[in-house]
Amino acid sequence: MTEFTKHDENTAPEGSKALLAKSKAAFGRIPGLHATMAEAPGLLEAYQVAHQLFAATSFDKDEITVVWQTINVENGCGYCVPAHTGIAKAMGVDDAITEALRNEAPLPNARLEALRDCTLLIVRDRGHVDDAAVKAFLDASFTKRNILEVVLGYAQKIMSNYTNHLAKTPVDAAFEKFSWSKAS
Repeated sequence: MTEFTKHDENTAPEGSKALLAKSKAAFGRIPGLHATMAEAPGLLEAYQVAHQLFAATSFDKDEITVVWQTINVENGCGYCVPAHTGIAKAMGVDDAITEALRNEAPLPNARLEALRDCTLLIVRDRGHVDDAAVKAFLDASFTKRNILEVVLGYAQKIMSNYTNHLAKTPVDAAFEKFSWSKAS
C-alpha cells in the first residue's frame, strides 16, 4: 500500500505551510484531509477556496449539507461522511436530515429530496442531466444558479473524496463517533 504523508506546518512543502496554518486557525487542529492534501499545495489551496465559495452559495445550511453528504455517500467516502456529520451538527442541521443522507433514506421534505435527486444525477451522469430532470429541479423552487452551485459543491467534494480514497485517510478523532460505511 502506498503511504501518503500527513504533513504539519513543519514538514509541509513551503507552499502548504501557510495553508495548514489557516486550517489550524479555522478548526483548532489540522484535519487529516488537509494534512494529506498539503503534499500538493495547489490541491490544498483549491480545496480551501472551493470550500469557502460553496459555503457562501445561496444554499442554506440544510441544502449545503444535502449536497455535501449526497456526494460523500454516493462516492463512499468513509472520511467525509463522518466529518460532515460533525460539521452538520455544528451548523445546527436537524439530525433527521443527516441520518436520512447517511442511510440513503427519504429526506423530511420534497424540496430537499429534489436537491438530492439533482445532485445524484449530476454525479452519476457526469453533468449530462436531461431537460426533464432540470425542470423538476427548477419546479422544486430551485434556480439555474442553484444547479450550477451544485457543480461547485461537486468540484469541492471530488477533491476531498478522491484524495481520501487514494490516501485512505483515517477519520479524525473528533469525528470517529460518527463512523460510517456504505451499505452493500
